[in-house]
Amino acid sequence: MGLTNLMRTNDAVVLGLAESLLKDAGIHFFVADRSMSVMEGSLGLLPRRLMVEEDQLAEARAILTEAGLGKELKPQ
Repeated sequence: MGLTNLMRTNDAVVLGLAESLLKDAGIHFFVADRSMSVMEGSLGLLPRRLMVEEDQLAEARAILTEAGLGKELKPQ
């Protein structure tokens, strides 16, 4: 199974909430580009990508949409 991009954001609060919700639901995820802060000087300008396994994408989208983060999700 491959990973697919669920969300892209530079908002640390949104990303933290999404991570917490997915973790509580038992959905495996990976935050890509987290270490890019070295390149940008820790300004938070470059968005981080929240990746989930393809077979858990629908469930992850539903959880984050229900929590009010639907506008943050990558369009289908």
